[in-house]
Amino acid sequence: METSKAMGLIVMAATIYLVRALPLTLLKKEIRSPFIRSFLYYVPYVSLSVMTFPAILTATSSFWSGLAGFLVAVTAAWVDGNLFRVSISACVAVYLAELIL
Repeated sequence: METSKAMGLIVMAATIYLVRALPLTLLKKEIRSPFIRSFLYYVPYVSLSVMTFPAILTATSSFWSGLAGFLVAVTAAWVDGNLFRVSISACVAVYLAELIL
């Protein structure tokens, strides 16, 4: 179990590093296209999200409590944006969902 988590972290780190480092090493001129610049800017965030999302749903004993925590976290982040409040609200939602389920 711990080996898979370590491998996940290694894959995430390598993905972020390669996405950031390859354009710097392969391209000699500045990228002027706004589309390509924005694409390269958001790739690391999307990569981390795609690799992290399944773990959010399977980290608890029930899929539904993980989903509840995720939905509460997304809503709290949308409304407030404070990382501490978002994490606390997600933890409370998972705890309450685990009590109910």
